[in-house]
Amino acid sequence: MNNDTDPDCAICSRPAAVNCECEANALDRAINQAEQKMMASVFNDIRSWVRAHAQDYILSFFSTLSTRRRHQHAQQIQAINAHAYTHYRLHPHPNELIAADAELKRGIDEDWKTAVQLYPEVLEYYYGLVDLSLPEDSEVGVRDPPLSALAGDGLGKSRRRRSTGRVGTTTVEMGGGRRRRPEVAFAAMPGYGYVFTDV
Repeated sequence: MNNDTDPDCAICSRPAAVNCECEANALDRAINQAEQKMMASVFNDIRSWVRAHAQDYILSFFSTLSTRRRHQHAQQIQAINAHAYTHYRLHPHPNELIAADAELKRGIDEDWKTAVQLYPEVLEYYYGLVDLSLPEDSEVGVRDPPLSALAGDGLGKSRRRRSTGRVGTTTVEMGGGRRRRPEVAFAAMPGYGYVFTDV
């Protein structure tokens, strides 16, 4: 097609030679609108899935840390009682028990802070499990989309979106098929050195 027959801008009607950005901007707006309409629920599902698994992991990790600390506290209280009875045949001084309880509270606060600080990496890990796959260009739905616009009947209806996360022939899988999660008991997270366990 030569320049004399290039269509004028569909938005502002200026000649093609002007190279205005009206159509490009309109396309960007249309993409944003279509994405919001067709993908918003999918993105929300992914966010909810990642959030739930990350929270579950952090709570489990904290439970492991705090359980171990409470066990150590119980041993400490037992040692305090044994020492008081062995040397004085008396109950321990209340201040000793108060100090031990305060140490336990500080430790639990530190354990919670340690667990919460892992959120960024845990979230990235679970987002990394989400699998977005696009259809092949050779698929019939891509080569011959069932849109009435192609038959000159105006804009067709949007493709049906199913609750399974499948949009047209674009699939969204969370967890990579068989779902796995990191073990609870691990210390720091250098890189993505997770240890997996069957669920």
